[in-house]
Amino acid sequence: MATGNKVKQRAKSKEQRTKGAAIFYITDKGLVLAEKLKGLYPDVKVFKFKPDTVSEFWGKHKSFIFIMATGIVVRAIAPLIKNKKTDPAVVVLDEKGRFAVSLLSGHIGGANNIAKQIADFLGGEAVITTASDVNNMPSIDLWAMENNLVIENWESVPEISARFLNKGKLKVYSDIRISMPKGFQTTDNPDSAVILITNKNNLSTHSPIHPFTHLYLRPKNLIIGIGCNSGTSASEIEDAVKGALSKNRLSFLSVQSIATIDKKGAEPGLLSFAGKYNLKINTFTPDELNSVSNVEKSEAAFKATGANAVAEPAAMLASGADKLLVRKQKIGNVTVAVAGQRAKSKEQRQGKLYIVGTGPGTIKHITPYAQNVIKESDVIVGYGTYLDLIKELTRGKEVISTGMTKEIDRCQKAVGLAMSGRTVSVISGGDPGIYAMAGLVFEILKGQRAESREQRATSGRHENYVESPMLYAPCAVSVEVIPGISALNACAARLGAPLMHDFAAISLSDRLTPWKLIEERLESAAKTDFVIVLYNPKSMGRPEHINKARKIILKHRAPETPVGIVRAAMRENESIVVTNLRDMLNYDIDMQTTVIIGNSRTFVWENRMITPRGYEKKFKI
Repeated sequence: MATGNKVKQRAKSKEQRTKGAAIFYITDKGLVLAEKLKGLYPDVKVFKFKPDTVSEFWGKHKSFIFIMATGIVVRAIAPLIKNKKTDPAVVVLDEKGRFAVSLLSGHIGGANNIAKQIADFLGGEAVITTASDVNNMPSIDLWAMENNLVIENWESVPEISARFLNKGKLKVYSDIRISMPKGFQTTDNPDSAVILITNKNNLSTHSPIHPFTHLYLRPKNLIIGIGCNSGTSASEIEDAVKGALSKNRLSFLSVQSIATIDKKGAEPGLLSFAGKYNLKINTFTPDELNSVSNVEKSEAAFKATGANAVAEPAAMLASGADKLLVRKQKIGNVTVAVAGQRAKSKEQRQGKLYIVGTGPGTIKHITPYAQNVIKESDVIVGYGTYLDLIKELTRGKEVISTGMTKEIDRCQKAVGLAMSGRTVSVISGGDPGIYAMAGLVFEILKGQRAESREQRATSGRHENYVESPMLYAPCAVSVEVIPGISALNACAARLGAPLMHDFAAISLSDRLTPWKLIEERLESAAKTDFVIVLYNPKSMGRPEHINKARKIILKHRAPETPVGIVRAAMRENESIVVTNLRDMLNYDIDMQTTVIIGNSRTFVWENRMITPRGYEKKFKI
């Protein structure tokens, strides 16, 4: 099927016109803090505060950060505020950066996220007052925006949101496939739904005698095929399109793009109409249009353009649909046809699977990229303890929590969800590639792919499959591993610099690896003078493994060899011990502990473990 050419619009969207953040300060201390924030927002613009300056830049920046008293900010921006759909994000900071207050446009403008980012960066506290965030529930308007749904009746949002907060659930009717947040209950009956996700008008039969508030969310899935005479005005095209949609009970807010013949791609009236509503124009050649069957042909169109028809085949080609929602309507100098964007089939939808390392567990130790990935995912899958540490990031998400020994179950569940076309994050403490989830996920995917190939070989089905390194039955899955701070990184940082030379990491868990093999690896690492990092050193089911490991290492190391024992690194209940091989068993060791055993040259200084790299042999230090 032809895809056509995309004509760039002259009008830029608001997002393209506006710049990044602007910071306003009053005092010298405020300026110091503003300069510090450049480490978080490199492109930020910094201004000395003047009320006139704020009004000058209002509408030119997407977000404003004020370092001053909240009252000053309120008085400065009050005359400039219009509505939540267009107002920029406003965040207020005190001079010491202790509090980041989300003041305006918390959801749509992103002020809540900005406040959290700043608080994390400065080590302060984000002050968020939006009810959905305070009650750990999804925001309806933000969820709609993230899913490219246009809110038709904004005046109903407060009432519907209050109902959701009070009851914890809402009935939703949707005629498109979409991932629902927690508390949204789908129904096939639009009359019983509070939220209607549809491109159709007048779905509900509720009469004015029995009023019932609905919130209409419009998916952008209508493609308008247009043919017109040369010189047709933008207003005539707009009237024709809106008239055809209204007549067929379809919402103009659901229009995604328009389509026409290539000769009309530069028609001034069409460009003006498309620019007014930020609509993409798809154009097709006469040959491409003539390749579509089951359309109403026009001799006049053929004589003028070489195409048997324009509006109908253009709409079908641009949408990928094999039928029309509205056949050609001739309205004055304009012909209009409407097609619905074809929903991707299960085989065509590419799911996304992120394997995310959350490091020690605190939000500030998770990379910004990993935080964003978690926030953008439909489903979060992980071990309950790790999920508890990142509740702030999973608010409003579908969360699947499993126990400690259920790794295979949760990874299989995550793979299955991603294969269905959803975006899934598998949460892994530390780094996902070190004794964690990344390997298991890839093993499961490899098995699924082998199973798929076997099914294809026996069924002879080949036409819907494309060879790719990331193709797994029944659909392609995009997989990305997001690194995190591993236990050995975190513990080494707490101890000083014990891993400055070659080291070996060995897990003492024999749940998946035979103990005999673990002993051989311990022997080899100790004999060759590697610094040794012991993972999973002791559990209730195997209390003697750490003692056995110590005995093996003592055959090749002196009893005074430095040993670092770190439990719950970088968490509230953290404990750090620097001792030696002789005395190490005198301290508490469990599954949350990582043990680092130095090599023959490791020494202790100022209660820190240091393993020399060898600089002192070549350079004067």
